[in-house]
Amino acid sequence: MRESFLHFLWRWRRFDAQNLCTTTGHSLEILHPGEWNTHAGPDFFNARLRIAGTLWAGNVEIHLRSSEWMAHRHSDDPSYDNVVLHVVLEEDQPVLRSSGGEPIPCLELKGRIPPRVLETYQRLEHERAWIPCQGFLPAVPEIIRLNWLDRLLVERLEQKTGIIAEMLATTENHWETAFYRLLARSFGLKVNAEPFEALARSLPLLLLAKHKNNPKQIEALIFGQAGLLEGPFSDDYPGELAAEYRFLQHKYKLTPLASGQWKFLRLRPANFPTVRLAQFCALVNQSVHLFSGVLEARNLRELENLFEVQPHAYWSTHFQFDKPSVKRAKTAGRDFVHLLIVNTIAPFLFHYGKTKMLETCQKRALSLLEEIPAESNTIIDGWAELGIRAGNAYHTQSLIQLKTRWCDAKRCLECAVGNAVLKQ
Repeated sequence: MRESFLHFLWRWRRFDAQNLCTTTGHSLEILHPGEWNTHAGPDFFNARLRIAGTLWAGNVEIHLRSSEWMAHRHSDDPSYDNVVLHVVLEEDQPVLRSSGGEPIPCLELKGRIPPRVLETYQRLEHERAWIPCQGFLPAVPEIIRLNWLDRLLVERLEQKTGIIAEMLATTENHWETAFYRLLARSFGLKVNAEPFEALARSLPLLLLAKHKNNPKQIEALIFGQAGLLEGPFSDDYPGELAAEYRFLQHKYKLTPLASGQWKFLRLRPANFPTVRLAQFCALVNQSVHLFSGVLEARNLRELENLFEVQPHAYWSTHFQFDKPSVKRAKTAGRDFVHLLIVNTIAPFLFHYGKTKMLETCQKRALSLLEEIPAESNTIIDGWAELGIRAGNAYHTQSLIQLKTRWCDAKRCLECAVGNAVLKQ
């Protein structure tokens, strides 16, 4: 049994509360269990209790065994001085206050846990199915599940804003620069995210803005800084870019990335870093004020138009320099643009709205996810097998959060769905 199960029992009073008394025989009445504390300090703040007819207001600490009070050195921590009740599964030794030496009132829950609640908890703890509550899920009211998924979507967006906050801190809160770097990282997908971000850091937006009317120079700067123009080349296009880059490199004293950082192995040719870099070039050629464009887009269609760019014609017959291929369009397709919106644009908008206290931006981030079709991956397939089908990216992001951050970690006791199962 984990201590968190006792937290659940106390928080929701899911134990036999008839004729409660402390281990020393004093009557006990719970007027309010207190506010659950997930940070340092006692487990519940501001509880209200009546012990032996006297009203007490203070904190509650919970352990599996009372001896853990000493093991955790609570007697040396002043924040535990106002604990008015020690709730334990089993009292194996009395606990005394550091000041005065009188015993802290103790409630022992052993023998008070309903067998059905204990059995359900043990099933959740030891279940080896895809999710712990798989066998109980059909009985959970849909309204509980939907409300919980709404909350988890916000949690997921806030989780993604961590990297945004870091980028803002390193750019002195310059939103355009932070967005440019984060977007570059997203173009690299998981495999090439780091070199893409390093590339964006090495090419400031102000430098690119100086060449906004010269696509060839933009392409030379980006491919050259990526370390991919070292040659020699047989094709004219990369040769021209290499010559242009040598001039710009000397002018701006640039140091390119090592070409070995880019990964091609096991990638589909459409996801080769060279193709994504070509698309990124086209996007920067179109506008260096990318975040301003996002803010100005009035709907999903305008946002899609902003990012569905066409790279240089050379790439219609190439996936890499000097390696001809069958002619094929290399536009940044709608699926890829939707991926950018889900993983980058929506979280960035959400964080911008939260920081600037613009509720409209936060709502817009959520509505964008509602407009984008559901993602397809093994996690979403797993939920579908359990009868939970996602209608859009809003739902898929929530379900991914539930599976990866809650179900896989067996956080059933903190989860609204798990709580509903245990309360049945």
